[in-house]
Amino acid sequence: MKTALALSLLFFTSSALAAVVGKDVTYQAGETVMKGYLAYDDAIKDKRAGVLVVPEWWGANDYARKRARMLASEGYVALVVDMYGNGQVADNPKDAGALAGSVNKNPQLAYARFDAARHFLDKQPNVKPGEIAALGYCFGGGVVLNMARAGMPLKSVVSYHGVLASDVTPKPGEIKAKIRVFHGEADTVVPPVQVEAFKTEMDNAKADYMFVAYPGVKHTFTNREADSYAAQFGLPLKYDYAADTDSWTRTLEFLKATLK
Repeated sequence: MKTALALSLLFFTSSALAAVVGKDVTYQAGETVMKGYLAYDDAIKDKRAGVLVVPEWWGANDYARKRARMLASEGYVALVVDMYGNGQVADNPKDAGALAGSVNKNPQLAYARFDAARHFLDKQPNVKPGEIAALGYCFGGGVVLNMARAGMPLKSVVSYHGVLASDVTPKPGEIKAKIRVFHGEADTVVPPVQVEAFKTEMDNAKADYMFVAYPGVKHTFTNREADSYAAQFGLPLKYDYAADTDSWTRTLEFLKATLK
């Protein structure tokens, strides 16, 4: 009885001490200060894989931080990527569109800012060098797919309700990362013609990819705030619990298979 009690107390104490740590961090991309968010489980002492989280067009907000903490609870070191510089965030579509547009129209800038985040995460003392994946949401989904197209040394890339169109046409063998795309079939932001063009592009590039489409599901289906955004701004968005849960479950399986 005493032995069992002692073991129970030891387990409880260890569990109480283990916690996901989340903290604001800064790093440089050229002359610009980037403000991200780093999350990890401080009970894990060994080096582990890292995952970059590229936010929706709103910027590095609380939703992106939540996803980073979810990854940390699964044993990864996660970094929310600041694509706008100085931690800029938007609270309305006009400002969000302007910020996203400033990055989308400048592929070299986007590459440099993403790569700065990748290098920062790769150099963390609790990260296995080179074992890096990237997840992206909406605007961020387009970003991570473009990084894969550019041959960025990532083990895997996941896009959720991301923009699929690109001015870049990768040649066979240029895409190094394995790719998963989760898409809502009722997404009017990313129409069927864009979906078909993306599949053709990936097939021609001989990319290792899987495209998962959810019938009747709209844009921003992973974010519980989607319905609020839709009502406030008249946007064609809707959260979908089933698609959110399924895509996250598949993502964790994918990360486990592609990262050491």
